Amino acid sequence: MDAGPVADYNQGVQFQARTLEAVDDDTVQQLYRERGWTDGLPVVAPTPARVEAMLAYGGFTPDQVIGVELVKQRALTAEKVAINAVLAGCLPPDFPVVTAAIEAMCKEEFLVHGATASTGGCAVLLVVNGPIRRQLAMSSTFSVLAGPDRASVCIGRAVRLVLRNLLEVRPGELDRSTLGHPGKLSWCLAEDEEGGAPWLPLGAERGIPDEVSSVTAFAASAPRQIMNEWTTDPVELLTTVVAEIKATMLHYSIWSGNYAVVLPPQIRAVLHEAGWSKADVRRFVYEHAVVRRSDWERVGKAAVVNDRNRDFEYRALPSPDHLLVIAAGGEAGGFVAVIPPWLGPKSAATTAAIGVCIDC
Repeated sequence: MDAGPVADYNQGVQFQARTLEAVDDDTVQQLYRERGWTDGLPVVAPTPARVEAMLAYGGFTPDQVIGVELVKQRALTAEKVAINAVLAGCLPPDFPVVTAAIEAMCKEEFLVHGATASTGGCAVLLVVNGPIRRQLAMSSTFSVLAGPDRASVCIGRAVRLVLRNLLEVRPGELDRSTLGHPGKLSWCLAEDEEGGAPWLPLGAERGIPDEVSSVTAFAASAPRQIMNEWTTDPVELLTTVVAEIKATMLHYSIWSGNYAVVLPPQIRAVLHEAGWSKADVRRFVYEHAVVRRSDWERVGKAAVVNDRNRDFEYRALPSPDHLLVIAAGGEAGGFVAVIPPWLGPKSAATTAAIGVCIDC
């Protein structure tokens, strides 16, 4: 199925996509490759029955609008999103996460057009919170940033295929990334809420009620992995984190915005033992992740430093709340992932509840 004339499914569901016939799976794969509807990996054929199963699980009608891309004023309907979810290998229980992610990305402050068309090459990072993590058997531990489970891989890939097939975000077309990074294929993680206790999960910190699942979308540059295994002092640990953020400000973008830090158990244990909350972490980073314009001189960017601006100070975060603190990762290792924003204040992280309307 693809976007095209109206076709009727034999159980009475009216789809807006035309139905294409293929004699076998090899023909399906060839068809999708030739038409540019795949990311290069094999796809699952989006038969009417599979698409209807997606819609039925989420309680959507085919023409229901999940979100609108505001620059093109293009409506993303449940049917079209479901087709791409099937293509990506999603199962029906994954579909509410996919639709919530699309809803979050279509919020004005996310700026989905700018983030996905930029030469900067960011990818959409999805962070899942709430009971749905367990329902989908999503892993929050080993290799958490690299697709540790079926649901994470398929959900992240589905969102990318929606961008590709419904918004023309293909390399060389709307996607003008100079380099990009592997997160563009699929990037979705579930927070380790149980291991992160007593910290509040990210979704709860962003206004989602208890026992309601959510997904947060963040237009993010590639993760930077850092290490400090030689201290049990929270200040020293977070000073290493700040050093990486400041390096990003000098080497990439000096502008403030959302940053994310992913803290595995070994690092969290140090912070918990010292009584540090997520708010304490955010406050420390906000206060210390600061550079001067003159610092650009020592990294080869003297051309943009002058007597008028050399003493200007720049903070990585507009406020402490702009730091996304995520509990996730394998049991051993003094590692932290610092995930910078696409381009400072141009795009903000957004959160949507899964399966419910918080504002209704």
